[in-house]
Amino acid sequence: MTIEDTAMTAEDGEAPAWSVRKLLRAARAGTLATATSDGQPFASLITPAVAPDGAVLLLLSDLSEHTRHLHAERRCAVMVAGEAADANPQTAPRVTVTGLAEMVDDAALRARWLAVHPYAALYADFGDFHLWRLAPTAALFVGGFARATRLRQADLLPDPAAVAALAAAEAEILAHCNTDHADAMAAIGARAGGIAGSWRMVAADVDGCDLGQEAAVVRVAWAAPVATAGQARSELVRLARAARV
Repeated sequence: MTIEDTAMTAEDGEAPAWSVRKLLRAARAGTLATATSDGQPFASLITPAVAPDGAVLLLLSDLSEHTRHLHAERRCAVMVAGEAADANPQTAPRVTVTGLAEMVDDAALRARWLAVHPYAALYADFGDFHLWRLAPTAALFVGGFARATRLRQADLLPDPAAVAALAAAEAEILAHCNTDHADAMAAIGARAGGIAGSWRMVAADVDGCDLGQEAAVVRVAWAAPVATAGQARSELVRLARAARV
């Protein structure tokens, strides 16, 4: 398999970094790779979320084997995959992100994780559960069979200024959409999630938004990354129009 240069784009013209961020932010399950004390690789199921700045968030129990590994060795990797294009699983897009994990005590990041995993509210406050943040240092993206691209940290992460702008406006965006445009949120959520209902926006960032209805949460990507609240509003108008066609 040939590893392409990061400047190249996928066959559909989409930049690899954009494909990776969409894949990561939409993932609700993945695999965490850690190392035991004697260097033996170890893989486990995890439920990731992604912080506004692109860091991978994990809510882990202190009782888990992988958590003990991370306390001793912070280097780890997370892999998530999308849906396969056909019966061959190798056609599925997937990405492996490598980096250093650290336990964090951050209410905003914890809320972000819970926004896309609302069912976990039943146990998230247990004393043995803590939030971990994986700061990506590199990634390997496979867009399908024989299509692979390596990305450096600088290529992978969103623009910091745009991240800050959307983070500052997120609460207002959510309140405005859920209070004044509930019908639009319901239409967008029904189209993305395949189920009608009272969908509400639960998170928004430079790459898209998350809509939730009870325990179900769906990711809706923008057409391209945005840098301002105004651009996010324009994207929501576009999505609402498309959902009502």
